[in-house]
Amino acid sequence: MTTLDWLTLLAYLAGMPALALALAGKQASAHAYLEGHGDLPWWALCLSLVATETSTLTLISVPGIAYGSGMVFVGLALGYLLGRGIVAWAFLPLYRQGRMLSAYDWLGQRFGPGLQRLASGTFLVTRLLAEAVRLFAGMLPLATILAALHLSVSAPILLAAIMLLTLAYTLQGGLRAVVWSDSIQFAVYVGGSLACAALLWRAAPSGTLGMLHEAGRFKLFTHHTPAFTSPFTPLAAIGGGAVLSLASHGTDQLMVQRMLAARSLRDARLALMGSAVGAGLLFGLLSLVGILLWVHHGGLPASQAGFTRTDAIFPAYIAHDLPSGLRGLMLAAILAATMGSLSSTLSAMTAAVMGDFASLCRALLRLSGTQNPDRARLRLARSITVFWAVALVVCASLFAHAGQAAVLVGLSIAACGYGPMLGSYLAGMLLPKLRAQDLVPAFCLSLPAAVLGMLFIHPHGQPLAFAWLIVPGMAVLCVVALASHAIGRMRHTARRNRSLS
Repeated sequence: MTTLDWLTLLAYLAGMPALALALAGKQASAHAYLEGHGDLPWWALCLSLVATETSTLTLISVPGIAYGSGMVFVGLALGYLLGRGIVAWAFLPLYRQGRMLSAYDWLGQRFGPGLQRLASGTFLVTRLLAEAVRLFAGMLPLATILAALHLSVSAPILLAAIMLLTLAYTLQGGLRAVVWSDSIQFAVYVGGSLACAALLWRAAPSGTLGMLHEAGRFKLFTHHTPAFTSPFTPLAAIGGGAVLSLASHGTDQLMVQRMLAARSLRDARLALMGSAVGAGLLFGLLSLVGILLWVHHGGLPASQAGFTRTDAIFPAYIAHDLPSGLRGLMLAAILAATMGSLSSTLSAMTAAVMGDFASLCRALLRLSGTQNPDRARLRLARSITVFWAVALVVCASLFAHAGQAAVLVGLSIAACGYGPMLGSYLAGMLLPKLRAQDLVPAFCLSLPAAVLGMLFIHPHGQPLAFAWLIVPGMAVLCVVALASHAIGRMRHTARRNRSLS
């Protein structure tokens, strides 16, 4: 690390929180802390959505995948666009009816508070586990880069330090600070990635474009792998990507919270559809970096180029080949991706607790004995944020001792939760006569069904691709709910007939 690298990194660490807080302002009420003021521009919400759904792993892994498979992540973005189009015109009007703090408020209005708390609890548990795994896995390449620069810092300590920095602006500025910081962070890692792509292109030999085309590096899909085990076949990328986006952006509080903070339904739709385009452009940029790294290493496979994992290719380039200053910018970009995921997760989980477990929050407020209810509610919201921050650091550190199989299970468990939740929303919208007593037991049965699908459904001897893990839970929920509803109608008819006779 040169002096210029340190200055670049320190300028980001000092400037980003200060700028985010200057744009957001200090929030003096729980309403502003959790929801903003309803005046955030759609483009900032759009950038925040993209920053939230991407992470350090995205920044590192997409170039590695492109190194071996070409622009397949761009094909996945086509499915995202389709899924978000359905969310924009079918789900968002429901969320804009009245004031909602959580994505699960609508389930409470449709089926009662029991299902609302059940869905919210599922979100909290699966998000804690999935985000902890993603955060720890994302710390590994950053720790590797620092080690290559003779700065040895363990991943848990690094994560705790980043968490403290993230809390510094999240606790003061609330959701508004999260959205503005996400926008700044997105600009940082897009700028850093553009600079890397430009340097790699300048160093590439003449005729690179034709060589990449002949090698099939611009292909958007894989065609010789099973559709249900590879996420990059046309069916999996478009169909599975649409299902995944429908579940994540239609039912996940982490994403829905941004749409709830929009000024209007029109702005919410612009932010959502813009995020699909933004994610596609980001995937395209990172994939371009990956295929140019393939040229940089002479077109050799990763193993022959000296890499045991494709995830190590881009970090090695950052540590050894980037000029002074740009190396510091890319380290700041990796931190930006991590902090964007962290702050968004903390804000979403806090809002879910405050909105979906209101009776518990009221009990805690009564115990506080304060005479100022607004200040007490804000203090409680900030305390919940700190609680989830500690839980994430502890849970992520536990994965330091876990094997690769446990990491894969942790990353997949979020999709297992998506199935029951997406099934609940679709059932509520499409089956107006369905009752809470039909859906609650179906939801409880569909969760283990989704996990069993992840563990035991292995077509061609390979586990299901991530997006398809949503289907078993959704299918079981719909079948059980419809069966319960039919049995209930039969019993009701039988009782009515007995009373008439």
